[in-house]
Amino acid sequence: THMAGDLPLGALQAVLKHSTGIPEGTPQVKGYDFNQGVDYHALLQSYLTTGFQATSFGQAVQEVNAMIKSKLEPLDPSEKIVNLNPCNREKTGCTIFLGYTSNLISSGVRETIRYLVEHNMVDVLVTTAGGIEEDLIKCLAPTFIGNFSLKGKDLRLNGINRIGNLLVPNDNYCKFEDWLMPILDQMLLEQNTEGVKWTPSKMIARMGREINNPDSVYYWAYKNNIPVFSPALTDGSLGDMIFFHSYKNPGLVVDIAEDMKLMNCQAIHAKKSGMIILGGGLVKHHIANANLMRNGAEHAVFVNTAQEFDGSDSGARPDEAISWGKIRVDANPVKVYAEATLVFPLLVAETFAKNFDMLTANKQE
Repeated sequence: THMAGDLPLGALQAVLKHSTGIPEGTPQVKGYDFNQGVDYHALLQSYLTTGFQATSFGQAVQEVNAMIKSKLEPLDPSEKIVNLNPCNREKTGCTIFLGYTSNLISSGVRETIRYLVEHNMVDVLVTTAGGIEEDLIKCLAPTFIGNFSLKGKDLRLNGINRIGNLLVPNDNYCKFEDWLMPILDQMLLEQNTEGVKWTPSKMIARMGREINNPDSVYYWAYKNNIPVFSPALTDGSLGDMIFFHSYKNPGLVVDIAEDMKLMNCQAIHAKKSGMIILGGGLVKHHIANANLMRNGAEHAVFVNTAQEFDGSDSGARPDEAISWGKIRVDANPVKVYAEATLVFPLLVAETFAKNFDMLTANKQE
């Protein structure tokens, strides 16, 4: 064995192998220095060079700000047309699709989503049945903080439903039934006497009008003419109520086919498209598949904890969506592997809230 002093030469070469040069301009790792005091904006900016998911968060901030910049780009007057479909809004520089799972409406992220919808900062919403009903139910009665370890048997005996570490008394759903049944009666009457063809988005808009509460996401969606798509609207308490109503006053029809056309047209007619998707499952694919109709979105940010090893769409990285044509090949999509209640309010703080004046100055009256 050749030796260098008392060291084996092979070991020395293996441990002290010389590096090739790092490309010029590559960012250096640097975190926040609290000797500067507590500056939350500077702290969040430092995430970009912190590494791991902090860097992904920083890249997500850049990608959402790119969506906002595109959204604020002035349009040629000839492009400012209103589509024939009644739920379509006037075109903007970038149509922003926001998707979120129901648990986020159950949580305090509801208030962050409501802020975006109230101030017309996003253009299309996609959620599940729970993402609709939990918002409306909170206008009737509160959801409470509990504990992940509470026993299901004990909760069931006391009529308490658990969503993670949140608690929803079953009386809340009883109040929801009392509120919703007369609305379903009226919808059926309009279907039978006026020929109204109900879709999930039309039904959600009606409920947003009827709840008439500024705490509600869907009140503001109705006020601002922001379409809300929920193709699995029956998969939750809303479905339970439609089921009960079908015995009390049968005949209500809800058509998902018309919404499918309207949803896809939101993407097809967009000048540019941006996707912000919190969680996975239906909301993630419904937005991505609509953007396939335009050969992919220009911008995309995913925030979820799902992994791709099982072949699920929930866990699929943005690169897989590129293979389907759901995200453009020249896009710079970002996935943040994180739980959205931790990340999304901070993401909004560094993007939409920071650009509040510009976004609201551009608000349609």
